[in-house]
Amino acid sequence: MDMSQQMVIIGAGLAGLSAAYTAARQGWQVWLCSSLPSERAQSVMAEGGINAALDTQGQDDSPDQHEADTLRAACGLADPNAVQAMTTAAPALVEALADLGVPFNRTVDGQIDLRYFGGQKKKRTAFSQSDTGKQLMTALIDAVRRYEGEGGVRRLAHHDFLTLLHDGTTCTGVCLRDTWSGERCDLPAQAVVIATGGLHGLFSYTTGSLADTGAVTAELFRLGLPVANGEFIQYHPTTIASNGKRMLVSEAARGEGGRLWVLKKGRPWYFMEEKYPELGNLMPRDVTAREIWYHCQAGETVWLDLTGLDESVFSRKLAGLVADCQLYGGVDIRRQPIAVSPGIHYFMGGLYVDEWHRTPWQHLYAAGECACQYHGANRLGGNSLLGAIYGGRKAACTAVEEGRERPLPRIAQVQLPPAATSPVQLACLRQHLDQALGVVRTGAVLSQALERITALPGALPLLGRALLQSALGRQESRGAHWRSDFPRRDDDRFLKTTLAVYDGRQITLSYRPVPEKRG
Repeated sequence: MDMSQQMVIIGAGLAGLSAAYTAARQGWQVWLCSSLPSERAQSVMAEGGINAALDTQGQDDSPDQHEADTLRAACGLADPNAVQAMTTAAPALVEALADLGVPFNRTVDGQIDLRYFGGQKKKRTAFSQSDTGKQLMTALIDAVRRYEGEGGVRRLAHHDFLTLLHDGTTCTGVCLRDTWSGERCDLPAQAVVIATGGLHGLFSYTTGSLADTGAVTAELFRLGLPVANGEFIQYHPTTIASNGKRMLVSEAARGEGGRLWVLKKGRPWYFMEEKYPELGNLMPRDVTAREIWYHCQAGETVWLDLTGLDESVFSRKLAGLVADCQLYGGVDIRRQPIAVSPGIHYFMGGLYVDEWHRTPWQHLYAAGECACQYHGANRLGGNSLLGAIYGGRKAACTAVEEGRERPLPRIAQVQLPPAATSPVQLACLRQHLDQALGVVRTGAVLSQALERITALPGALPLLGRALLQSALGRQESRGAHWRSDFPRRDDDRFLKTTLAVYDGRQITLSYRPVPEKRG
């Protein structure tokens, strides 16, 4: 195996593993770096499934319809060329994952089973019980380990990313710190892929891991990399309180027939079914989250009711969810409804990348939730796992192609970033971001939060300011960004991608038109 070409991947979740597997198969030496082992990555927590138009249910589904649903949910802000490439590749990708050992649920005739998910009229979400993310991770971990055994992949767990090695706007490698020894480690590379997940640790009301603070994204933003669409933060409609954060009650519950209701005149009112008869409880997440939020603000309890489902549905498709709700919510969802409210679940915005997952800096790429790609203003459930795996593969393929003839860069001196934000300062930052970047926002609250975090030191508050400024600048309501003071969608001004850039002194916003679809 030729190890002359080196790729460093920061992050060992689905996107990072997919990139590592892709690059190693093409003979590259891969350094897979993360602060935590893969088994503790955010991707493990994904439950519902992965989208692909396999059409095993006889509904005449197709990648084109998957593309159309994705773009519709994105409210005009997703690159149609990137989305088309992803949805076209999805069926073969899911079949390849099955070949790697993912135990997808099967129909009686042995085909991959599919379920309904929000914003989609066709069954196109492949699943493995209610722990699909864990099963996907297990398969990709095993696949990458084969290359670890051959020396093609080298893991650097318990290593924190400090900063990027670079020559101007050309990436030359990464600077890491071993958290066990405290030693600094500089790794030169022909290509670097960032796959560090979302910004969940900047918030309290999140289903994600608080360990995912977005520190890598923040450091790259400090260096001058643009962050796109930071205002678009997806709230999952159905979560429950758990250990100071939120636990996801998977959309699979509604995909299998779960119903939302509030008490009205002493009887259940199935408000989603009445207000949105076409998709009912499976409206896109932005709509469903807002409807639940309004009821919660009015002091009403919103219930998710699965008591009408057949016992076989629980045993074959929702066993993990039954166990989690019993453990963390104290409710047997087979016998009684569970009270739910929205919680932060996914970040559509992130590092700005093009269709091929290139950042504006040469030889630097990003994939997964840390990158702004595929989802626009609102993500379809089931597209996150697809976007992570497909995006990791796409980023690695681009990096391999563009770095093939590049010599290994020399390590240059690099200035380390300023001191990290303290736990007390992070708690303060969380408080203000929680308050300002909720399901429904106002300019006054956004401005107040921005004023109060401006004095906080470090890259994380700087990134928080970028999110707030992006939300302030978008004076409209679109998808997951909803302004009560600007309640209408404004395509004339804002059918564009928000770009936030830091020049060392201030954050500047600009707006870039969404690419047109090629013929």
